[in-house]
Amino acid sequence: MGRNRETVLYYTPESTKKTAKLKAVLIQMGVRIKNIGACQVGERVGYLAGMDGYEKNEIGEALPLISQEVLVMKDFSSRRMDELFLRIRKAGIPKIDLKAVITATNAGWTFYQLYEEILAEHRQMENQNAPFHGDNDNSLSD
Repeated sequence: MGRNRETVLYYTPESTKKTAKLKAVLIQMGVRIKNIGACQVGERVGYLAGMDGYEKNEIGEALPLISQEVLVMKDFSSRRMDELFLRIRKAGIPKIDLKAVITATNAGWTFYQLYEEILAEHRQMENQNAPFHGDNDNSLSD
């Protein structure tokens, strides 16, 4: 089986037309889709992605519900990621804010831990891109 296969771990709190459109794009690209349910967010990302060396967690803690969709990619080249994002846009699918690529580090995290990290990074990026509206800018006065 030696060849790596592009895989997407996809979590969505509810299935919508957007979900169906996204899955159609992934199928057209030949990408394997692994739907992640709320009961699986305590599993390690590597296990969910079918990576060697990861086993199912025996005891899972109750975790808060993830309220946003999350897209996690495995074995995508940068060219294929660009193609995926272009096809998503062309299909009129609204942007998915929480996206990540599986790395050697985050493969050992639970899906929920990865979600928390992606969410924190997304919020940080939003804050950096937000315009500053300071009323008390005294940088020019002594």
